[in-house]
Amino acid sequence: MTGTTYNRTPAYDRIHFATMAVESGARLLGITPQAMYRRLKRQDLIHQRLMRHYDLLHTQSLDYVAEDIAETLQNWELSEQREQSET
Repeated sequence: MTGTTYNRTPAYDRIHFATMAVESGARLLGITPQAMYRRLKRQDLIHQRLMRHYDLLHTQSLDYVAEDIAETLQNWELSEQREQSET
């Protein structure tokens, strides 16, 4: 039996990268990938961070990307909380 062959496209590579980043970031924060996805989506970090900076980030280690996205998420959430408390 042979493995399934996929036609890898740039879009596939980006989605695969984002999926790995979400899962690795979730593991680092001790939350489910679904919770990580929801939090990243709420901050628009999937697009603003992972997709926008794909060309740079995909050359880094998965540990680096997980730490980067987890730290960025926490910083953006903290900033949002501060803005809300000031209003």
